[in-house]
Amino acid sequence: AWHEAMQRFSVLALRKVECSTTTFSAAISACEKGCRWDGALELFCAIAMRKLEANRINSSSVISACEKGSEWKHALQRFRKMSQSSMELNTIVLNATISACEKRGKWEQALQVFSDMLLSEVE
Repeated sequence: AWHEAMQRFSVLALRKVECSTTTFSAAISACEKGCRWDGALELFCAIAMRKLEANRINSSSVISACEKGSEWKHALQRFRKMSQSSMELNTIVLNATISACEKRGKWEQALQVFSDMLLSEVE
């Protein structure tokens, strides 16, 4: 599924079709489900290059993709950017970030994310 989504996304880009944040979110989600953290991260970076706004949906998907790929640094970096922005954090984002850290034995970072969760109002 992720491979097909990336192919379709590439066709849109080649045809110079304007892609919305929703289009990017769908492609990032497909990469996340296919455990393709690198593709998800690449698409997420393309959002800013196209001067579109990242949102909680695509941010959550890229963190989950990084978690599945045990890419704790990327997951933690995205989590920190979300924390510093006006985006609301939710338990999905927090759990994925904690899990990414845990998978690589980064318990101090996982504990810090958990502490942040306790201090913030999380949905």
